[in-house]
Amino acid sequence: MTDAAGLLALAPEVSEALAANRSVVALESTVIAQGLPYPENVATALGLEAEVRAQGAVPATVAVMEGRIRVGLAESAIERLGCGREPVAKLSRRDLPIALARGELGATTVAATMIGARLAGIRVFATGGIGGVHRGAQDSFDISADLAELARTSVAVVCAGAKSILDLGLTRELLETLGIPVLGYGTGEFPAFYARTSGLAVDVRVDTPAEAARICRTKWQLGLEGGILVANPVPEAEAMDPAEIARAIERALVEAKASGIFGKETTPYLLTRVKELTGGASLRANLALLRNNARLAGRIAVALVQ
Repeated sequence: MTDAAGLLALAPEVSEALAANRSVVALESTVIAQGLPYPENVATALGLEAEVRAQGAVPATVAVMEGRIRVGLAESAIERLGCGREPVAKLSRRDLPIALARGELGATTVAATMIGARLAGIRVFATGGIGGVHRGAQDSFDISADLAELARTSVAVVCAGAKSILDLGLTRELLETLGIPVLGYGTGEFPAFYARTSGLAVDVRVDTPAEAARICRTKWQLGLEGGILVANPVPEAEAMDPAEIARAIERALVEAKASGIFGKETTPYLLTRVKELTGGASLRANLALLRNNARLAGRIAVALVQ
């Protein structure tokens, strides 16, 4: 534990599991506070925890409350984040010290959840999709802090690739530059969040949780700090056609530019608009991939401690 121990609060179940070398999976909280409408957001968060438990692991949803990083939340805390009765800040790495010092209520992004997981000693984290290089980044320099966090923080991140609204080719290039291994679970192709295919290769295909866990363990035994990306495609039944989702994203991007939407407001706007343009199909895919990633993360976490 670091000097941050006083800023960390582990739920009793999480603390006991870690002390006993049992499997724990971290879960983000922006999906509750900023990702989905109420009460679907709360139901989804509790459902993801149930998926992790079903694999034999302990879920640890991460958020900032009363000046501490909470790792493992009671149902009442999840309800508080999602009900909309008070403002909830969206926290990445740069925001954590401010929110903690001020005692603010905050939901953790991929980057901030990875930090909380590392401080707690949790090695596996399940999310929907990571952030990455935004389209037009050659002019805006808009690159998600998730990538820098993956380069420095030793946590395995199970996701459905990067969000489709990003420049996936540049995101894949930067992952390589930063030395972040990308494992394709059951696939040799980097998934594109709503769609199973992107035309981009992963570094290696793995077909079992044990194989993924073995690569993670070997990387960290070598002293190579940083995360590993386990890219898990959205289930086929809910996957979207790549051409259909591309059309919806292009239209949403044009509308966002015309409306003067930029910066951190871009992603929430695009995700909402794409849901509208696809008649809710993108939301169904999003929920399916979240559950799928929680299941796989639970299995990998179990394999890591065996």
